[in-house]
Amino acid sequence: MTRQLNRLQPWGICLLRIVLGVAMTYHGYQHLIPPGGLHRSNPLGGFDYFNHFVVSLGLPYWLGYVSVCTEFLGGLCLVLGFLTRSAAFMVAGNMLVALIKVNLHHGYAGSEYTLALIAMALLLVLTGSGTLALDRRLGLS
Repeated sequence: MTRQLNRLQPWGICLLRIVLGVAMTYHGYQHLIPPGGLHRSNPLGGFDYFNHFVVSLGLPYWLGYVSVCTEFLGGLCLVLGFLTRSAAFMVAGNMLVALIKVNLHHGYAGSEYTLALIAMALLLVLTGSGTLALDRRLGLS
């Protein structure tokens, strides 16, 4: 039975990578689009709305742009298995900042999801994208 499960290991890494990628892409998308929706007068409204939140945490304004790009573009890279280790490292760092600056103020009870995302990202940093990814096809892993 163990031998059969070992053959499925590439699918496990693939599933983990895709789930983390979808979660991060969705999270980044929520920060791209402001609560009232996009408007022609302010196409970057989501960035501005999120960046004001970032500033309220005592972080520099530009870090909001880095965070949203890491979440959205890093998430897409993870879904595709492209530059997986780099994207996962950036996601882990981004979520670590979120954990320290946002979640831990509410105690452990509010931090499980963020901790799980960090653990998933660090696993991908250590293991790479797996065999079912663009990294493997392009010879990047």
